[in-house]
Amino acid sequence: KCKIPVATTPPPEVTINYRHGLPVITLTLPTRSERCRFTVKPMVTTVGAFLQDVQREDKGIERAEVFATDGSKVSDATLMEVLLMNDFKLVVNNTAYSVSPPAKEMLSSEHATEMEDIKSLVHRLFVALHLEDHQIRKERELLQKLDHLKEELLPLEQMKARIMDRADAKTSRLLWVGLALMSTQGGALAWLTWWVYSWDIMEPVTYFITYGSAMAFYAYFVLTKQDYIYPDAKDRQFLHYFYQKSKKQHFNVERYNKLKEDLAEAEESLRRLRQPLHLRLPIQEINDKD
Repeated sequence: KCKIPVATTPPPEVTINYRHGLPVITLTLPTRSERCRFTVKPMVTTVGAFLQDVQREDKGIERAEVFATDGSKVSDATLMEVLLMNDFKLVVNNTAYSVSPPAKEMLSSEHATEMEDIKSLVHRLFVALHLEDHQIRKERELLQKLDHLKEELLPLEQMKARIMDRADAKTSRLLWVGLALMSTQGGALAWLTWWVYSWDIMEPVTYFITYGSAMAFYAYFVLTKQDYIYPDAKDRQFLHYFYQKSKKQHFNVERYNKLKEDLAEAEESLRRLRQPLHLRLPIQEINDKD
């Protein structure tokens, strides 16, 4: 802001004072012969922006530059905070002013704490004002991603269901065949024991059959590193048939699993996004949005 000077001849020097923690640069406008004060934000305002403000205030200023004490020109992109650390020269038209910035007063610890509290409050206000828009935009993105993943998974789910039905049917047939073979073996041993031979002859045969079964179970453990438990053996055989059918029908198991993981991750992100505690919104508002 500018004010009309009391003296008839304004002082030519440039003064810098700090008010409310911000530097105030006071200089004389050459055309209007007025003392004008410019309050700058040192961490935001650049030298070029300050010079533009000076020229904008006095249209008669054709040249406005800043030089260091060694004569080198200061770049317009330099922050005023850096410029005010040392002495410099301000050239307005054909007049050069030597400027010596005063040392900035250090803030007290209480004042610094108060400023940090104000910054934290401003940050919370910004988050509160923009959280709902961000939540709606993020929710829309997740819903679009879910729709896209479900469209990709639909044909794979149908193909998987057909393959699982066939693998399950083949596994069930294998179990029934195993039961039939065991029943046939039991019936044959009984027939040979009571009708053809005696128990004295069949006892070694049954012993070697039992020993052979134990060897088969041990071989299963050596090959699979698993005990021969009927549910586990059934699941293993089911997976064998499933991957065999998948290869024949060109069903990409890895791509299917990746899509399922992405779908679960997107659903979990959407669930967390809609949590009332996460949004700091009442439960009723969340239900209305759903």
